[in-house]
Amino acid sequence: MNYFRISKKTVASLALCACAALTAGIAGATEGGGGAYPNGAEGIMAGALPPPGMYYLNYLTHYSADRLNDKDGNRVQFIPGVNADFHVNVTANVMRPLYMTGVQVAGGNLGFYTIIPLVDLSAALTTPGGTLTRTKSGLGDISVGSLLAWHGKNWHTAAGIDLTMPTGQYGKAQAFNIGRNYWTIQPILAGTVLTDDGLELSAKVMYDINTENTDSNYTSGQEFHFDYATAYHTGPWTMGATGYFYKQVSNDHGAGVVDGNKGQVLAVGPTIKYDYKNMSLEAKYQKEMLVENRTEGDKYWLKLIWAF
Repeated sequence: MNYFRISKKTVASLALCACAALTAGIAGATEGGGGAYPNGAEGIMAGALPPPGMYYLNYLTHYSADRLNDKDGNRVQFIPGVNADFHVNVTANVMRPLYMTGVQVAGGNLGFYTIIPLVDLSAALTTPGGTLTRTKSGLGDISVGSLLAWHGKNWHTAAGIDLTMPTGQYGKAQAFNIGRNYWTIQPILAGTVLTDDGLELSAKVMYDINTENTDSNYTSGQEFHFDYATAYHTGPWTMGATGYFYKQVSNDHGAGVVDGNKGQVLAVGPTIKYDYKNMSLEAKYQKEMLVENRTEGDKYWLKLIWAF
């Protein structure tokens, strides 16, 4: 589900087509850049899973970036001596049906879900000689998962595991891919503390273990990341800040690997949420910073939760 990162290979392809000259050592970490999970998707009440029943969650999101950073956090210069303007835009609609059962395991309610992303990507490189663009749309990598949820008076916790499958469009010879063509196993631990006065602290912590891409014989490194939120609840409204932190913790393995080129990003921004009867709607913005070996940009979200 790599719909928030553009790969080193894509950038190189764009630059080569535009000017037939690209600097060596463009930033890159994990194959295709980034990981299977769309960082920042959760935040408010991340550890508070609903009671038994059927639910539908929909995430409409847009990511835009105009720079790629190297391992020191500096902007990559694509073509020496040439004023080159780089842009990437990714829009995704992510559908997540969730079923919470009445079954209890170890005192927690058992639940199951599926995550299905539909993705539209575009990238452009503009030089004095013109603009070259690449676009692609289609189904991303689907995830399935199960979880257990526990609840107390002022706290909620959940633990689960995701399995992301290589269902998205992928071609070894293609510089622009929606799918990653490998499996990702992702253990999850989430928690929420909500005081009687309406103050909230939430976090969803994840760790990604990636299998080998058998077409490219490349294995992406393991990744640690978490979404977080701090907010205030008043009536049907919730306002505060959400964001995410991502850090690649082990090296990639395969052709072209540069030791120590691991991705990193921190993001933060405002959020507002409104609850109405059997539904809620949340809008948020997240600004990326402290970025290494990745694109640096802005992310926008509109999240709907509907209880049947």
